[in-house]
Amino acid sequence: MSIEIVLQQMIIIFILIGIGIFLFQKKMLSEMTSRQISGLIVNVTNPALLICSAFDEGPRVSAGELALALGIYALIYAVLMGASFLIPYLLRVPNQYHYAYRMLTVFGNVGFIGIPLASAVLGSESLIFVSIFNLLFNILIYTFGVSTLQKAAAKQAGADSGAISSGRWQKLINAGTISAAVTVLFYLGDFNVPVIITSTLSYAGRATTLLSMLVLGVSVAQMAPKEIFSHPRLYGFTLLRQILIPIGCILLARPFVHNTLILNTMALMLAVPAANMPLMLSKQLNVETDTISQGIILTTILSLITIPVVSLFL
Repeated sequence: MSIEIVLQQMIIIFILIGIGIFLFQKKMLSEMTSRQISGLIVNVTNPALLICSAFDEGPRVSAGELALALGIYALIYAVLMGASFLIPYLLRVPNQYHYAYRMLTVFGNVGFIGIPLASAVLGSESLIFVSIFNLLFNILIYTFGVSTLQKAAAKQAGADSGAISSGRWQKLINAGTISAAVTVLFYLGDFNVPVIITSTLSYAGRATTLLSMLVLGVSVAQMAPKEIFSHPRLYGFTLLRQILIPIGCILLARPFVHNTLILNTMALMLAVPAANMPLMLSKQLNVETDTISQGIILTTILSLITIPVVSLFL
């Protein structure tokens, strides 16, 4: 992985985020528009970009390699879940905010940023592995993620947390999960899909990068610099989660993973900043959101540095 390419792509991403900030400040984008665009990305353009990777005409990987990637990436998520309980203690985070750091640790932005970044840096052939990351992300966000937030909501309300409702389990069936599963299915089946469909998906998928960065720009524009940069624990968190954990996983996996694309995809998905989904779920469950919001924005801004640093170890 070329450090120049990674740095170039991160600069492009931040220019696009800057455009989102500018458009919001000029009232050409609003919070409501941002929410609508987010829905478009989640339900249309991101799934289209993922599914397009199944039709790539480049070198294809075997079912065995996909199974290997699934096992490795599942293990990576297990490591992140374990780290999510350790990091708050290392940083001496007050107990009432442990849930926020757990969510920030486990759930990286493998969709909004991960998909376009992997496509640009590693090529469309990497998206089949990114789809596996997204599949695991969607399963965990509605199980481990919702359970963590429900417990936090109960503590803040002084009530019993209860169990994950059946509605939460039903939400495992969503655009992200379906598109990831369909990508793997079409990739393995190597079906002959009409050009009209593949071209339509391609056009829709190409909008992902611009739209997702505009949404991030709107989020950044709504928060004062003091709210973003005045929390020392979040800097320590960024060092641990965005640099040390990815580098540690790379060094541990390298002797056992001989497929460079699997390893490079894993590294990029570990290095991406915190995801937006925990924030959306926190709002829905009436959980305090300031710490999660600050963590998302700070890790996104610092990813201009952290992602190139991680890529040096590949």
